[in-house]
Formats: sequence, C-alpha cells, structure tokens
Amino acid sequence: MIPLKYRSFYARAAAGLLCLSVLFSPWYGRFTVHAAEEQDILSACHAYQKRLSSVKKEADIAAYGFDIIENQVFSMTVKAFGDVSMIPALDRTYHRLVLFFTDEDGNTVYSTDQLETNNQVRGELRQLNQGISAVSFQDLNGDDKMDILLITSCEKNDSAAGKAYKVGDVLFQNEHGFYRDWRLSDKINRFGMNKSIRFIESFLVDGYSTEFLYTASTLDELKEHGFAVAEELSSWRTFEKLGSLLVVPGTYRMAEYTVFMVYLVNEQGYIVWSFQPMGDYENLYALKGVACRDIDGDGMKDLAVLARYSYEGKDGEMILENDYSIYYQKTGGFYPDTELRKQYQSKDDSTMEELVETARAYWGWRQES
Repeated sequence: MIPLKYRSFYARAAAGLLCLSVLFSPWYGRFTVHAAEEQDILSACHAYQKRLSSVKKEADIAAYGFDIIENQVFSMTVKAFGDVSMIPALDRTYHRLVLFFTDEDGNTVYSTDQLETNNQVRGELRQLNQGISAVSFQDLNGDDKMDILLITSCEKNDSAAGKAYKVGDVLFQNEHGFYRDWRLSDKINRFGMNKSIRFIESFLVDGYSTEFLYTASTLDELKEHGFAVAEELSSWRTFEKLGSLLVVPGTYRMAEYTVFMVYLVNEQGYIVWSFQPMGDYENLYALKGVACRDIDGDGMKDLAVLARYSYEGKDGEMILENDYSIYYQKTGGFYPDTELRKQYQSKDDSTMEELVETARAYWGWRQES
C-alpha cells in the first residue's frame, strides 16, 4: 500500500521484501538455486516493482503492463485522499492483481498488490488470478470509513483444472489508506467463507463462522454450533480399522449457502474422522445418498457420497452439477479416490446404487444381478 509521497521508498522496500520472500520460500528451500537463477528472480522482482511504482496516472496503468478490469472500476471516498476511483488491474506478465486509486485529475494517490489473491502460489511472482468475482464497499468495523470486501477468481494450478476457485479478502480503511488483517483473510479462505460477499459479511459483521466444522472434537460441539444432522442417513457401521462408528452426514447453513460435511463419531461422542465431499463447490443443493461398503475389494468398508451441488458460473449464473466422492479405508485411515474419477462422471439421474456398482466393477467385482 503506497501513498504517493512515500512511493519511491516503499517501492524499494517492497521490491526487497518480495524478492526475499521468493528466494527464501519453502519451495526454493527444497532445491539448489544457482546464482544465475537467483539473479533472474531478483531482476524480475525489481522490474515488476519498478513498473508498479511508475504508475503515476491512470493513463500509465496500461502503458506499464497492467490491464484494467473495466467493469469493476468504482468510485469511493477515502479519508486520506477524498473522492477517488478504485481501479483494479491485472499484470499481463505475472497475473498479479493491483488496486490503483486515482483522484479526479487521474493522479494515482495510492496502490496496493498486497492481497490474499497474490499469495496463492507462495513465494512466486506469477499468480493464478483470472479476475474479480465481486466487490463491496461498507463500514465493517464501525469507524465510519468505507472498507473493501473483495472476491477474486483464480484458476487451478494442477491437473484438476476446471472450475475456477474463489479467494476472499478484506481491506480496512485507516488514516493513511488501507490495511489487511491477514488472520481474517486466512480464516475466510481456509474455512471456505469466500463464496460471496454476504458470506464474508456474515463472518466479519454477524460473527458466524464455519471454523467449528473443521475444529470441533465432539458431535455435541457440532450440534451446539448449529450443525444439522441428516438423521435419515446417519447410522452405526463397523469399520475394520476403527471399530464401531456413527456415520454422521449433515449441514450448516450460513448466509445463503449450505455447507455439507460427513463425520465418523465413536461411542463416546468424539469425532475420529471427517470428510469434505463438497470440495470447491459452493453450496449443497441436494444430498442423494451416503453408502458404506467395501468398494475396492480389500475387505474393508469404504465411504461413498453422492450429491447435487451448485456454484456460480463465469457470468454469475447458478450451475447445478451432480458429483460423487469415494473414500477408501486403509490402515492409516481414509483416502479419497482419484482413479475412478478419471473414467466415470456421474450424471443428473445417477443413483447411489449405480455409483457403488460402477465403482465396484472398476475394482473387479462381479456386477450384482
């Protein structure tokens, strides 16, 4: 975050810190980095920071390699600078998102690329940003200053490419510009509260949170926080490595979204395992079934889940999709299926019986008549 009068100093400092974070990140620590490679990284960091700090006017944004996201340009009032335009832009080379703030004369009075969305690939200049999904301006902490809620869209950085995923962030306004509380941004994204502006607002303003779904140690604790058990699908099962356990599928409603989880609970009420079948989906639309059967033929019960989920498309439309998850029981616990998914995709009319039989056939079981 760079006020105009400190731009030169902060540009040099930011360049140094960015380069250090790249050079000494865990990724690089696992490999031998040659001197020439180190120099290339340093040069790239300095060149990027030089371009960023060279943007003095709105007209400079494109000239220095940043593409303005035209449909996300908004006016707002910032205490330190008065009425400004917030202009988000993507760096053409490294896909980093930058927020530029310009006054009525087009002068850049403030800018920042210190955003959670620019930390998706730790220690790297190049990021995964595709654009902005949503932005909102509201006073979140009651100090009479407009803060910024931001949701970006990022592409997946692995072989599971497909739907983009969302990254939520919040910038609080202060006397000098904006600041981020990385702890809040971490929770917003680590616990899946980045689906919509309303979702983030429900966490920051109303005090609701999905964190308990991942940290609770007992079933009673889940229920105390509002977890609704799907009683019709909950039952006791004997798992060969873990003993007699209660299979507990259920949901938690926050903002306009339904979050779906499955737990295995022992006779004392303690959670011994949890599953997150939703993955990157945003909302549970309908739960179609939960089954516990030996699927891969090793004599141990596995867990299969079939559900209908919804997520937001590129144009803001709601997309419904059937999907399944299979978790194989092994000596060390449960492991998600990755092989069957390469060959079998569920359809809108798929049933749990069809899923189980297809999965068992894949592993060599004879089809049941």
